Amino acid sequence: MRVGFIGIGNMGWPMAANIAKAGHDLAVYDLDPERSARFAQEHRCRAAASLSEIAERDFTVTMLPTGQIVREVLLEAGGGAFANAARPGTMVIDMGSSEPIGTQKLGASLATRGVLLLDAPVSGAVARARTGALAIMIGGNDKDAIAQAKPLLLSMGDRLFETGPLGSGHAMKALNNYIAAAGYTAVAEALLAGERFGLNQTVMVDILNASTGRNFTTETMIKEHVLGGKFATGFAVGLMAKDVKIAADLTEAVRLNAPLSRLIRERWAAARDHLGPGADTSAAILAWKENLPE
Repeated sequence: MRVGFIGIGNMGWPMAANIAKAGHDLAVYDLDPERSARFAQEHRCRAAASLSEIAERDFTVTMLPTGQIVREVLLEAGGGAFANAARPGTMVIDMGSSEPIGTQKLGASLATRGVLLLDAPVSGAVARARTGALAIMIGGNDKDAIAQAKPLLLSMGDRLFETGPLGSGHAMKALNNYIAAAGYTAVAEALLAGERFGLNQTVMVDILNASTGRNFTTETMIKEHVLGGKFATGFAVGLMAKDVKIAADLTEAVRLNAPLSRLIRERWAAARDHLGPGADTSAAILAWKENLPE
């Protein structure tokens, strides 16, 4: 497959590397041309000098921080370089975390140029991006297009889930991260309360993992990254706050009264503002430890 990849960041680098390892004809583009050049040299592929070069590819994968940035890159950057150069039949796969309604609007805009959009966000963080073991949630209105994209997606993930029409993948990703964020929030508050009462936090985690309080946070994150002080899961608190906001906003868009989602949105926004958006997600407990206002 002739593949273009836009966004060689923490997740994009290992994902693009797996595309190259699978033998696809890969060209990469990043806002930092030196980063693109380093990647191309390391993985023996092409560093594209412009978005119009990427648009010449049959498939374009985006791995960018927000849906707004995806829209700007595909429709506006360089005077609309990508959109103007893309041929009818080109397929774009947005694998970042974007707003589902915004994804639907972007798909409609690209469709007027004959470009088809799929949303295929991922779960598994950097560790599973490196091994090609990501879970991928695929939304799209064209079943044949999804079938065409699956061999490419399988180079990056080992579990593919078709979630429904365009935007449904992004909705599922946001809701998944909302659940993960809610779990972390509950664990963090329990550990802080236990510490103030005199409980040993390491013992607390052992008990949680042997009891009904066990969850992803207690099993994979707390001991190494929180109690161990590593704070290096590779996922920024600003991105988690963004995903939680997407999920909470979605509940409001579908007119569901979901007060917990609003509270979790506020808590993670407070952690982001206190720590800075680049802080690791696992460090959110440090902000809440200081009794940030509700």
